[in-house]
Amino acid sequence: MGSPVCGFLKQNNIIFLRFFAILVLSCIPDRTNLCSNPSFDTPTIPPHSSSSSIPSSLKTLTLDGYFSFENLKHAAKDFGNICHYLPIAVLHPKSVSDISSTIKHILYMSSVTKLTVAARGRGHSLQGQAQAYQGVVINMESLDRPSMYIENGEVPYVDVSGGELWINILHETLKYGLSPKSWTDYLHLTVGGTLSNAGISGQAFRHGPQINNVYQLEVVTGRGEVVTCSDKENADLFYGVLGGLGQFGIITRARISLGPAEKMVKWIRVLYSEFSTFSNDQEHLISSNNSFDYIEGFVMINRTGLLNNWRSSFNPKDPIQASQFSSDGKILYCLEMVKYFNPEKIDVLNQDIEKLLSELNYIPSTLFLSEVSYVEFLDRVHLSEIKLRSKGLWEVPHPWLNLLIPKSRIFDFAEGVFGNIVKDNNNGPILIYPVNKAKWNNRTSMVTPEEDIIYLVAFLSSALPGTDGLEHIMTQNQHILDFCAKAQLGAKQYLPHYHTQDEWRAHFGTQWETFVQRKSAYDPLAILAPGQRIFQKAISIT
Repeated sequence: MGSPVCGFLKQNNIIFLRFFAILVLSCIPDRTNLCSNPSFDTPTIPPHSSSSSIPSSLKTLTLDGYFSFENLKHAAKDFGNICHYLPIAVLHPKSVSDISSTIKHILYMSSVTKLTVAARGRGHSLQGQAQAYQGVVINMESLDRPSMYIENGEVPYVDVSGGELWINILHETLKYGLSPKSWTDYLHLTVGGTLSNAGISGQAFRHGPQINNVYQLEVVTGRGEVVTCSDKENADLFYGVLGGLGQFGIITRARISLGPAEKMVKWIRVLYSEFSTFSNDQEHLISSNNSFDYIEGFVMINRTGLLNNWRSSFNPKDPIQASQFSSDGKILYCLEMVKYFNPEKIDVLNQDIEKLLSELNYIPSTLFLSEVSYVEFLDRVHLSEIKLRSKGLWEVPHPWLNLLIPKSRIFDFAEGVFGNIVKDNNNGPILIYPVNKAKWNNRTSMVTPEEDIIYLVAFLSSALPGTDGLEHIMTQNQHILDFCAKAQLGAKQYLPHYHTQDEWRAHFGTQWETFVQRKSAYDPLAILAPGQRIFQKAISIT
């Protein structure tokens, strides 16, 4: 493979062999399960050697920001609210050099400690991926965020801090009539967080995930080096970090591709009773040249009064027929579509939508439409968050399961799971929609099934207080995974979570060797992102 990694290996054979041996010997993570009890009690694991000296050692660093060593429970909690790993310190950096200095210091201390580092944005991980047991958590939102630089020329882009929120980028770029082209469904997340995974939403069929819409990164590697990388400069690190689960570096700055932004959206929902018809229409839309700007879908199992619930935000095309439709006891599939527009072009928009809808085979009485602002649509999940927080239902366990299924097996998946393993979706929505991988860059670290069209299927469950919901949902998730494995569907986890090296090796498949080589090159002692449980921190050999 003609990459900087290979050049690094050739020039540093002895060092590489030493570090590679360390990594191989330490690839099997600590099997102690810290996620079994969602309390904040310190797990009964022996402390790291010389751990008592670590806080005082960190205090010797000259920083623009500061460390905190007390009241750290917030850093041992995430959106998943299942795993809780207490760190020994939290770094609140003001500058990139704070992060670099901390990592270099931990490298210097590596002969006596297994101290690790986890970058934390908004804490929206699901299984403790942004936590570091008895390590250092870096609060990326503390990083000074200079004014966003927006280039609005022929190739528009925005330069932002890795700790910046996507919602802030939206508001700032709209001042120039621009916005990022690819989103996540929820915008109150940091740039570094989503780019370390992928960033997928209903625009991905056209623009690819967020990691395919980045021109340049600034990264602090596991060696403490601050590196600027792009497709043309340090390309191996650039593509490794994108979708790299935080294993090769901490993203401190990113240059994001922008495109023209309209002011309004036409938001449409329709229902199907047959999965094959539903999936055929979805695949038709993502393959059309003049299609919608956003395409997603939902599975509705045994939902009472479904269309009545839609009336709070949508208007039925035919109110009388819609009132006669019953969703009780059925498995239904919702196709959700959005077209962006400016008000002065509403007539052309309506003609385009009418033509697109005429090509579909949905249940006619279930056509619902709405018009909202571009911002209101993109920030739609935040409105739900506000409502759930007011009811005390936001900070509950979220045992989500996100899967990527190849198109050739999606019908087998639907037939085996919906109505059989999953008998209702009262615990939360089930998303399902296809994306065209021709729009994706296969050089990143993200792993997908090996077909041109793949489906994202997301079980976005919440375990409500006072029930056995968490155990039930996690058991159900395992049954889904077992079904995928037994049926040999070729599925891959998105936002993956595994416990053993064999599972991670199977997940990465042919990319595993490259992944390990990159780890050896950029984070040889496995300091970064221990919560992913891919590599275990090693003691350096001197």
